[in-house]
Amino acid sequence: MTEENKKYGLPRLSDAQWEAAWKKHWERAQMNYELPPSPHDRSSAERDFLMEPRSEEKERERLSRIDKEFTMGFQRLGHLGPAVTVFGSARFKPGERYYEKSVVTGAEFAKAGFTVLTGGGPGVMEAANKGAFEAGGRSYGLNIVLPHEQHANPYVHESIEFNYFFVRKVMLVKYSCAFIVLPGGMGTLDELFEAVTLIQCQKIGPFPVILVGSEFWSGLRDFVSFMASQGTFAPEEIGFARIVDSPEEAVDMVLRSLPDAFKKQLSPKT
Repeated sequence: MTEENKKYGLPRLSDAQWEAAWKKHWERAQMNYELPPSPHDRSSAERDFLMEPRSEEKERERLSRIDKEFTMGFQRLGHLGPAVTVFGSARFKPGERYYEKSVVTGAEFAKAGFTVLTGGGPGVMEAANKGAFEAGGRSYGLNIVLPHEQHANPYVHESIEFNYFFVRKVMLVKYSCAFIVLPGGMGTLDELFEAVTLIQCQKIGPFPVILVGSEFWSGLRDFVSFMASQGTFAPEEIGFARIVDSPEEAVDMVLRSLPDAFKKQLSPKT
């Protein structure tokens, strides 16, 4: 196990450790449901705890907010031109291996003429924005509003703030010509698998998905192979992402995937 793994992760959990961890999550999740009001409920404290129900009027208000957020995203991102999105953990710090690799990744894509998009936060996101920013490229952060506020990193030309994860993911797919995925956690996997599901179902594509860091992603490759052996993947669906070790390989693969007319829109940095 690497020093970074020791710092951020745990050894492989036993069945008992996994069960204990699950129980802690389950206990925190209890009583967090939206329930209809009861005529016998005289306690406002419990009702507040269980969250107030959503009326049709409130749902319409929510739809209006979602519509406004989509419209805002279309207006502010529609001019970007060729762009790639870099995903990865918010937990890596400057000087650590994957942070520094993300800096190089952002810089290499900026030098090739791409706008670099990220989730706008710290860690890998900050690093990719930093690399693009310092290389003279365009750097954007699509930030998400969280209970523990995520501040935009200082290496973006513009930070665009979203309340809804699904709206932000639509924007990242719509305005990117490739996803570049460095090591990350649950959020990174969510974004990765949403993209590959859209590719599998032929809702988007061709759309390069590139995983940077063969040591980190080897476990995913092995698990996907196991899933295929159980019949959950067709053989032709296994290779949904290319695993590389260098940012230069990632840039080369994206460039080779683009139509010539699209490449002409790039403005490489010399």
